[in-house]
Amino acid sequence: MNTTLTADWLMDPDTQAVCTLLTDAGYNAWFVGGCVRDALMSRDSADIDITTNARPEAVIELAANAGVKSVPTGIDHGTVTLVAGGKPFEITTLREDVSTDGRRATVAFSDDIAVDAARRDLTMNALYALPDGTVVDPLGGLDDLRARRVRFIGDPEERIAEDYLRILRFFRFYAQCGDPEGGIDPEGLAACAAGLDGLDHVSAERIGAEMRKLLDVADPAPALAAMRASGVLMRLMPGAGTGLLTVLIHVEEAARLAPSWLRRLAALGGEDVADTLRLSKADAGQLTRLVSGLHATSTAGELGYREGAETAIDILALRAAAFEREMTEAEQVEAHFGAEQVFPLKAKDLMPEFQGPLLGAKLADLQRRWIDSGFTQSKDELIAAAGELGG
Repeated sequence: MNTTLTADWLMDPDTQAVCTLLTDAGYNAWFVGGCVRDALMSRDSADIDITTNARPEAVIELAANAGVKSVPTGIDHGTVTLVAGGKPFEITTLREDVSTDGRRATVAFSDDIAVDAARRDLTMNALYALPDGTVVDPLGGLDDLRARRVRFIGDPEERIAEDYLRILRFFRFYAQCGDPEGGIDPEGLAACAAGLDGLDHVSAERIGAEMRKLLDVADPAPALAAMRASGVLMRLMPGAGTGLLTVLIHVEEAARLAPSWLRRLAALGGEDVADTLRLSKADAGQLTRLVSGLHATSTAGELGYREGAETAIDILALRAAAFEREMTEAEQVEAHFGAEQVFPLKAKDLMPEFQGPLLGAKLADLQRRWIDSGFTQSKDELIAAAGELGG
């Protein structure tokens, strides 16, 4: 019995127009990969990928004849992006791998969908669908998807050796699509452990991007625990641990906090994480603030005042996890209140009595008094206090 997927993007006129452009010329068109997998799981998909037996040059020619914009985004690997109705559609010719080096593949074009499927990483990612939504399953990935079983295609060690980033993708898809009750695939896990050295061939940028996606999943704790058990986590992030993260997930759920990959990264810990994952300067700075705040003793109000409500609440969640308790609503209210406060004094209010370094120190002292008062002391009271304290 055929399986048919339903999704808004499938029946979108622009999507169908792109498919018709190919099929009217006698070529095949199949949706492939994430959009098919996500539709079968009733999830939204950001990208619509299409594969075809048409060669890239034919796709470009067909698009030109139809007045559709084409961009040769990855033509050496068979990918052309068509822009229809302002939306991008990646069209990739069926392929097979000729050779791989653990990072990239040399490909040849193919006319066989089964050959194209065999070069992919996971069975659930080797699902195709015709323009009418009929699912095509060359490798039995549909049964795995229904069972939420994340499994490599064929020999796991061979799949990993083709691209060692697949180690991280295995754990990410387990977090996104797997069944924690059913456990992680043991053959895949063993292959990941055996391929640890290959991670040295993967750029820090690619590793960082995968870790970010993993940490943004609703509950990445089981996948990260499996990464720790297999040695992958320690290889990537020496000194990292999953104990605090597991508790943090419960804190987030109780407080109804949306997932935050940086908050969770702070919970993992580890040495030189910003460099290891090639974080941007902004993300590295935020990670430093979260880790510092976790180990500080400032109140929720002061955190809100100094860091803003969002960062303050992230820090409070981390602290709650460290003490194995829930974050209270009162803490969140206090953080928001602190974020709204404005220190009533400016440097000119203390001049000319105070100048230079003494002025800076005096302002810092008075700000400390103001925060400790619960932000209640007025400008006049602070100026009077400055005179009482003297120089």
